[in-house]
Amino acid sequence: MAGNRVRTSKYTWYSFLPRNLFEQFRRLAYVYFLVIAVLNQIPQLAVFGRTASIIPLAFVLFVTAVKDGYEDWARHKSDLVENNRLAHVFQESEFRAKKWKKIQVGELLKVFANETMPCDLVLLGTSDPSGVAYVQTTNLDGESNLKTRYAHQETLLRHPEDQPINGVVHCEHPNRNIYEFKAYLDLDTDNPTGTRLPLGPNNIVLRGCELKNTQWIVGVAVYTGKETKAMLNSSGAQSKRSKLEQQMNRETLWLSLFLFILCLIGGVGTGVWVARRDDELDMLPYYKRTEFPRSGADDGDKYMYYGVAGEAVIAFLSCLISFQIMIPLSLYISMELVRLAQTFFMVRDTEMLHVETDSRLQCRALNINEDLGQIKYVFSDKTGTLTENMMEFHSASICGVKYAKAGSKASGDVEISGNEAKPGVNADLKSILTAGTAEAEAVKEFFLVLAACNTVVPTWVTQSSSGQLEMEVASAEIEPSGFVEYQGESPDEQALVAAASSYGFTLMERTASSIVIGNSGTTERYEILGIHEFDSVRKRMSVVVECPDKTIKVLVKGADTNMLNIVNISSESQDVRQATLRHLKDFAQDGLRTLVVASKVLGRSEFEKWLGRYSEASTALHDRAEMLQAAAAFVENRLTLIGATGIEDKLQDGVPEAISSLREAGIRVWVLTGDKQETAISIGYSSALLTHDMDQIIINESSKEGCRSALKAAKLKTGVTPQAVKKNARDSTLALIIDGTSLVHALSDDLNQELFEVAVACHAVLCCRVAPYQKAAIVSLIKRKDKAMTLSIGDGANDVAMIQMADVGVGISGQEGRQAVMASDFAMPRFRFLNKLLLVHGHWNYQRLAYMVLYNFYRNAVFVMMLFWYILYTAFSSQSALVDLNLIFYSLLFTSVPTIVVAIFDKDLSHKTLLRLPTLYGSGLRHETYNQNLFWLTMLDTLWQSLVLFYVPWFTYKESTIDIWSLGTLWTAAVVILVNLHLALDVQVWNWIMHLAIWGSIAITYIILFIMDSLTDATSIYHYWVIHHAVGTAKYWFDLLLIMCLALLPRFMVKVVKQRWWASDIDIAREAEIISRRKSSPLPREIELQQQTSS
Repeated sequence: MAGNRVRTSKYTWYSFLPRNLFEQFRRLAYVYFLVIAVLNQIPQLAVFGRTASIIPLAFVLFVTAVKDGYEDWARHKSDLVENNRLAHVFQESEFRAKKWKKIQVGELLKVFANETMPCDLVLLGTSDPSGVAYVQTTNLDGESNLKTRYAHQETLLRHPEDQPINGVVHCEHPNRNIYEFKAYLDLDTDNPTGTRLPLGPNNIVLRGCELKNTQWIVGVAVYTGKETKAMLNSSGAQSKRSKLEQQMNRETLWLSLFLFILCLIGGVGTGVWVARRDDELDMLPYYKRTEFPRSGADDGDKYMYYGVAGEAVIAFLSCLISFQIMIPLSLYISMELVRLAQTFFMVRDTEMLHVETDSRLQCRALNINEDLGQIKYVFSDKTGTLTENMMEFHSASICGVKYAKAGSKASGDVEISGNEAKPGVNADLKSILTAGTAEAEAVKEFFLVLAACNTVVPTWVTQSSSGQLEMEVASAEIEPSGFVEYQGESPDEQALVAAASSYGFTLMERTASSIVIGNSGTTERYEILGIHEFDSVRKRMSVVVECPDKTIKVLVKGADTNMLNIVNISSESQDVRQATLRHLKDFAQDGLRTLVVASKVLGRSEFEKWLGRYSEASTALHDRAEMLQAAAAFVENRLTLIGATGIEDKLQDGVPEAISSLREAGIRVWVLTGDKQETAISIGYSSALLTHDMDQIIINESSKEGCRSALKAAKLKTGVTPQAVKKNARDSTLALIIDGTSLVHALSDDLNQELFEVAVACHAVLCCRVAPYQKAAIVSLIKRKDKAMTLSIGDGANDVAMIQMADVGVGISGQEGRQAVMASDFAMPRFRFLNKLLLVHGHWNYQRLAYMVLYNFYRNAVFVMMLFWYILYTAFSSQSALVDLNLIFYSLLFTSVPTIVVAIFDKDLSHKTLLRLPTLYGSGLRHETYNQNLFWLTMLDTLWQSLVLFYVPWFTYKESTIDIWSLGTLWTAAVVILVNLHLALDVQVWNWIMHLAIWGSIAITYIILFIMDSLTDATSIYHYWVIHHAVGTAKYWFDLLLIMCLALLPRFMVKVVKQRWWASDIDIAREAEIISRRKSSPLPREIELQQQTSS
């Protein structure tokens, strides 16, 4: 049987080396450098020391391996602690301590209050006589509210220490769905009259959950170790690659092609040179084919000469080794370090700290920070994302009568004295309840549905003598005092139950088989005969109860579109139906969330038929969901319409301002919500997504042809043309509003292009009544058609698909648990923080890393080109004038730190300027910092600087007797100084760290050069003391000065001309910022910018 040992670590002691190397070598650049290192081990190809050729790759591999190993060691220690925790397992007629890792499937466990579940347990018994247990699933899904789990009455009184429990649990194969469990228990299998009990998600307690407000539970282990649902869900978020990194790979291919051409020139040049001197090869050093015989010898020694073609191939490969740093290996580590620092600054930003909940930004994906600066589309959920998801019962419609402001705050906390609730209520509605009329009976039925049709659990909250708040399970047997706190998975349900309590229908107790409702000083117990929980297909919930008077009722609440199709449409109820529809529209226009309430009395025959279907579906292992839906449909029909509810969900602070800023930045904000159309439109206005001067295109079609016609009409209205779509032009006066039914057809293969063209032509898009898969499909459509960067933001489990589909996923840590957070790349407590995340940190991250990539390409290419010009004067030989270690140290030591420091600390603009002028974000959308034109201009500048680097010393020392090592020392110092001055020329904001990095890098270079030229070992003696002599001459310093001036002059002139006559928005804003800083005055709110964001 499977054990309970778990392993979250990636490596073992024997798999670490091969697996880590395998993962690292998935980067093609690493494979390239491995091939180079191997080639350099061949004597004929050894350009520089064999050991030195391995140092760069070995260093990168070692640093990455240490980082990965350190991270995995922390997981190993966590696993060790977890596996050796103790649990109480039934052994030899009593519960004894046993390590978690040794627990087996089928064993009985006893878990006490505040302990964590060691595996997935089917609940058999609890300390509560009703069989209820309360668990907290924070470790599993992040939700802090209590969940109820139930033990069947048949197993509740069977304690294994008193009498044996004999049975078999038949369950589905292990899967990662934490909200589903299909199984049944055959009890007393040795008895022909044994009982079969259905098991569902309410009967299983998952590993990682914590027992609360219950003294103990007894359960049987059904899934252990890696088969538990918690472990099956611990695979982590999907890996994403940033757009900049993908573009970088494109430029890397260009550099590879350029490198191939340089090496080809070296190889062909060698072949031509050797062929032209065929008759001289016997006399030339390094090429003579035969060593002439000494006196007395018969024949000379044969040299390793490989012919013209062979020498050309060897020269080609030798050049490949010499010029290997054309591909910047150190760039990968540098980018990781910069991203890590960026993450630190984002997380520590106090302006993205939510003080009330003491929660801040979380960065869950470190490799896509720069994508935040290129977002073109934001897809947002509404409830809990734009709104607070703190529901307040606002209005009610009962039997065709509307009661506005029918409730007060419905936080789930209701003060109780006796059995009466004391929050503010609607006086008219309260008076009807005591009238004893037929209308009063309908009102009572309305609040009975609100109090009973839910999964909310009541708990009593009291204050101890020490002043601490204490919570215990609510029970009708306990004299209530203090507050009843409603624990529920849905804020809507908590609001409705609290509203019912406000009018005297207080939910006082909930068990697996019954609920107790306090009503006007009395308590009534309702036996629960079956529950059909809410699902995305039916979009409603129903509960079948036996009332105190022994009548059987089905109580139902759900979405209006689904409920109004199953209510009784007799002539007597038609007036109520029409009035309820009007009220629903009014509620929606007020921005309220709506539900329809209905009920029906079941006859005994109808109940018996339903019970048979329900029992069969509850014990089914296959197709259980479909069978339960069929059983629900059997009773959820011809219902009596009672009324509707309107729940207010207020906007979060700063949402309208955030949306306005994002749109001003050129970002398109689309809202995708499951709410009805009128509610979504109302929220659209209050959130500034919609404005009253917008012309709305509303598409509500139930057929494919109708949808096709509506889209064609919309295209005519928007004036969509292929040219406009290609230019991504949009009309600021148009808004597209489309519902989920229309999207079923509009997202089909033959209509999605029409939908795309209409949507991108509109200034605002609002999709309502959409299912989770439709949210993901809309994001996918934009990614495919527009090739633009997308961001999805949401707070609930229904947003997970959308979040994972987008290039960047953001989860809101709100009231609906943490499913969205766990699936996201970034998480934040409030929507308004998205403003600073994108406009400030996104802009900085992209600008810094984009410049860093281009600079690294330049830095390595200018060095390689300098080496290339040298081989043109050395018979295309790969012999270098630079010391071997200088070739290695150049990118790893001499020049790596400054670029990292500048990429971490440099700022083109302050955060105040970026927030005040959102249009500056458009520089990332237009790829101003990194694009192919800029890449080729950088390479052109690189070509010029390499020519200056090589030829200034070449012509200066041409007629002298200087040796190659002295010349090489000059080139080494010159290229290091040049690339650092190049970097310094582009720094926007200086600080002491940048000064230390840039000028310190030059100083360290000279220190190392002096040390290396002071060594007297066999491998260093040939360049002994050369730099000491060189720096003592005026020509040396003259050359350095001339190189810097000539090499940087074109770049300096281009920068001056560009900023003077072709200034970008960033240039203009920076100049305004500098002027305002000098004058000690605030930056003006309006600055005339030359360019507009592509919108």
